[in-house]
Amino acid sequence: MMGDRPAVVVRRATHADATALGRLGALLVEEHHAFDAQRFLAARKGTEEGYGKFLDSQLDDPDVLILVAEDGGAVIGYAYAGVEGVDYMSLRGPAAVLHDLIVAAERRSQGVGGRLLEAMFAELASRGAPRVVLSTAFRNEAAQRLFERMGFRRTMVEMTRELRTDGLPDERS
Repeated sequence: MMGDRPAVVVRRATHADATALGRLGALLVEEHHAFDAQRFLAARKGTEEGYGKFLDSQLDDPDVLILVAEDGGAVIGYAYAGVEGVDYMSLRGPAAVLHDLIVAAERRSQGVGGRLLEAMFAELASRGAPRVVLSTAFRNEAAQRLFERMGFRRTMVEMTRELRTDGLPDERS
């Protein structure tokens, strides 16, 4: 413990965490939309509730793992991953896929994300996952630095091109 502040606890998410998960999930949506508004969804009025319900619906799936970081009873971050088999579309063998990692803005750069990842790695390894793969927003350099510190290497680059849907010819033609 630092001073009189309790230590951050990483634990499995429960259904009681749905509201906090939704709040953090909406933050994830907002931040990604700010990185690239054409590529990523915008947060809307129901995003927080919808994201919370979605993550809550995943909790009982045996191939899913959602961990939360909690400080003094408040959820300050979460990690969400799924264990998957061979994926020919991704040219990838069996792996865990880290879908989300988010820490409340005021708690970043305090080791919370690393603690979530370490706990995630231990649990996924115990389930037999041979590797973890993830995608991260190109402009999310802070997350990329964290992932590299945690042992991830770059293997793919997603590229996006907007298409004309108005029937007019593309300027590039």
